[in-house]
Amino acid sequence: MLGVLFPHLAPFRIDDVHAAGPVVRIEASTLTGRVACPGCGTLSERVHSRYQRRLSDTAISGREVLIRLRVRRLFCDNTECAKKTFAEMVPELAARYGRRTTVLERVLCAVALALGGRAGARLTQRLAAAVSRMTLLRLVRALPDPEQVTPRVLGVDDFALRRGHHYGTILIDVESRRPVEVLTDRTAETLTAWLQAHPGVEIVCRDRAGSYAEGAREGAPDALQVADRWHVWNNLAGAVEKAVAKHQKCLQAAVDVVTDSGTAESAADSEVDGQHTTDDPALVSGPVQPADRTDRIASRTRERYAAVHALLEEGVGIRAIAARLGLARGTVRRFARAETVEELLTRNGTGRRPSLLDEFKPYLRQRWNAGCTNATRLFHEIKQRGYRGGLKIVLEYLHPFRAAGRVPKPPRKPPSVRRVVGWIMTDPANLEPDDQRQLDAILATSPPLTALTSHVHTFATMMCDLRGHDLETWMQAVDADDQPALHSFVLGLRRDQDAVTAGLTLPYNSGPVEGHVNRIKMIKRQMFGRAKPDLLRKRILLSD
Repeated sequence: MLGVLFPHLAPFRIDDVHAAGPVVRIEASTLTGRVACPGCGTLSERVHSRYQRRLSDTAISGREVLIRLRVRRLFCDNTECAKKTFAEMVPELAARYGRRTTVLERVLCAVALALGGRAGARLTQRLAAAVSRMTLLRLVRALPDPEQVTPRVLGVDDFALRRGHHYGTILIDVESRRPVEVLTDRTAETLTAWLQAHPGVEIVCRDRAGSYAEGAREGAPDALQVADRWHVWNNLAGAVEKAVAKHQKCLQAAVDVVTDSGTAESAADSEVDGQHTTDDPALVSGPVQPADRTDRIASRTRERYAAVHALLEEGVGIRAIAARLGLARGTVRRFARAETVEELLTRNGTGRRPSLLDEFKPYLRQRWNAGCTNATRLFHEIKQRGYRGGLKIVLEYLHPFRAAGRVPKPPRKPPSVRRVVGWIMTDPANLEPDDQRQLDAILATSPPLTALTSHVHTFATMMCDLRGHDLETWMQAVDADDQPALHSFVLGLRRDQDAVTAGLTLPYNSGPVEGHVNRIKMIKRQMFGRAKPDLLRKRILLSD
């Protein structure tokens, strides 16, 4: 039985096993035999004395295990050796000066790598092998680095050490999906130095960052650079968003497209007990309506856009404009780069923080039109339906309705720019019929958006089928069309055309790298953002 439960104690003699409360104590001793001197290697069995080592072991039946091992101190019979006596080592059980068995050390290291300090320390208490969080962190720091093998396909991406201030770089073996190294910054010089110290990289998968492109070009000039397809597609989405924003007035056409489900919902919401609501827009006026907030933001945006461009025409610099208008330089720069004010209104109210009352507003309008105008009663009714907010929110929402008597259904809004961009960037086979009808209505009123959609679908087919050799033909077709936003996108592609062509041709991408970046975020949250780079590096490289 002892050989099954404690196979690592097989080379020793078990003298006694007994339980003392929550602790199982094992009395053991080393066997007699000749032992090599660590200084000169001379074998000796002449005993000088004996002493006892106390070792913690993995738990059994939820009880802590403590091993008391008697070991020998031996004489070295080599007169020329500097050691006169030496202690008998037991490497198969514990390291020199260790207070835990090798088996327990491996368990604690696995806990520390998976959970970090505080969470790991709490778990060890449940494992009946309690240690402090600092002990776990010391174990992680003492672990040796994994053996570095230069990958054939290298993935490169950055991650935030402190978001907005300090960034690092993670290097991944794309084929094995294992991390290779963690660099302390994201500069081209650091990546160049690493590549020069580790020759043999044939392919470098990266995003569109210029520093990584330069670092790969200088550090591994013979390596093929591959631009990640997702980043290229994301850049195209940004260009499409700018193009749709310039034709924002065409989005109103989607309002006239009413689906069968939308008609049924409108009828149910506008007719209560055989009575129809009024369409007077004045009845929905009030400071709490989201549409009013959107209009105020749009008006303020247009005023700032006009003021910024008026000062730019006078020759005023960005810094001076920011000081004169009381705006941040980044805001002024964004206004200055926009060709039209419509580019700045792409969110179309989608950035409003959702209210706890949003999902209950249709019910409140229906009950109000049915004659129930008691706010407290309505509050209790929606409370039973799952409302988690307070009475004050309900009172503020219902206050503008008291002067009206009846509340009409809010007018339908056109879809936001980003929603239309999502429709254009989605495979038509995966679009909902209602969304497809609204998109068709918009495209029917805007030939430029129709041409834009055609270019996007052509690019998507080329990307999904890995036909990178068609990229030049696609760019020429875009250049021949009146699509300023896509022209800017094509200009960026031409600056990195070889890497983009490779990314649209080869099966490699930065997906494994992005997965490790997400794992790094989890590790940082576990450590509350207070880990030094050396500890973070160990956990990144050694975690499973």
